[in-house]
Amino acid sequence: MKKKTSSSACRGVGVPDSQEFLAAAKDVVDRVVTAHTDAVLAAAGLIATALKGDGVVQAFGTGHSESLATEVAGRAGGLVPTNKIAIRDLVLYGGAPADTLSDPLLERDPAIAHRLYELAAPHPEDVFVIASNSGINGCIVEMARLVKEHGHALIAVTSVEHSSRATPRHPSGRRLGDFADVVLDNGAPFGDALLPLPSGGSVCAVSTITAAYLAQMVNAEAVRLLIEAGVTPPVYLSANVPGGDEHNKALEDRYAGRIRRGA
Repeated sequence: MKKKTSSSACRGVGVPDSQEFLAAAKDVVDRVVTAHTDAVLAAAGLIATALKGDGVVQAFGTGHSESLATEVAGRAGGLVPTNKIAIRDLVLYGGAPADTLSDPLLERDPAIAHRLYELAAPHPEDVFVIASNSGINGCIVEMARLVKEHGHALIAVTSVEHSSRATPRHPSGRRLGDFADVVLDNGAPFGDALLPLPSGGSVCAVSTITAAYLAQMVNAEAVRLLIEAGVTPPVYLSANVPGGDEHNKALEDRYAGRIRRGA
């Protein structure tokens, strides 16, 4: 009978495989979720306070960090008073030509943040969640600066390791985390990817996974705080269950003009 061998044994020492990734990712997730109890509670407190004061959660990220904004805003089981800010808003809502988005370096331009903030038109009581693994690009840092200049609470989701080792691209020399009231460290290594390759470099990024865990941990705690305060949490049902559309529209109508849903 032929003896079975593992995929890593077949591929050679140092060659990544799915099981190695799962083990490495689990280690990062375990460290992130156990080390962030206080920060998660603090972030949830900021969100619950904003919602009780008729605020909404403004979520922003560029590149792959946009996935964190998508995790926060407009999904089943999440809070209704949430708005996703994205660079494509320049075209969808701001009248910029479509080819504006062909520039891959837009996220490095601090000036873009001013137009995005203007298009979002946040109220003073709104709280911001800004995600950036590196925390160094001009648009992200400038948005964080604007947020604090306008008096909003700010929750940052970033890799503390990567951010501390990378040179800021903002003229101030500051990073996203420098402006935040609460920093949620996604635990990603420098460069984000977990598994080293024999020829150099690494593969399999982890920041999206850990950021989603953090977002849902904060979501759970914010809902708990609202319930304990006697407030019925405005939470989405899936649009793909009976009554979901009707339930969601009734809640969204309370925040008409303040939250955008769609592309």
